[in-house]
Amino acid sequence: MDTNSPLDKTPDSLDTLPDAVAAAAFRRLVRHLRHRHDAQNIDLMGLAGFCRNCLADWIIDAGAPLDKVAAREAIHGLPAAEWKARYQTEATPEQLARMAQSMQRNPGG
Repeated sequence: MDTNSPLDKTPDSLDTLPDAVAAAAFRRLVRHLRHRHDAQNIDLMGLAGFCRNCLADWIIDAGAPLDKVAAREAIHGLPAAEWKARYQTEATPEQLARMAQSMQRNPGG
């Protein structure tokens, strides 16, 4: 069974990391994405099956006392609508197709 699958019961070494270490790595990832505006959400979705908006959803799922708007602002570093207006480009048909294909590879997808 794939050790990265959420259905796998094998202990995951990520779970042995101290929470402070995992949190620091998460914050570094988010700050990296804030710097890399050229990495479009649609491209992240097409390659990895997640994007900045997914990270916002995941922090809510993890218990952050935020609504979707506030969570996206926390991840984007500014209101999501402003980020979108400044940095998001129109998705091409090719990007949309890659995203759809990538999403099928996600757990439960």
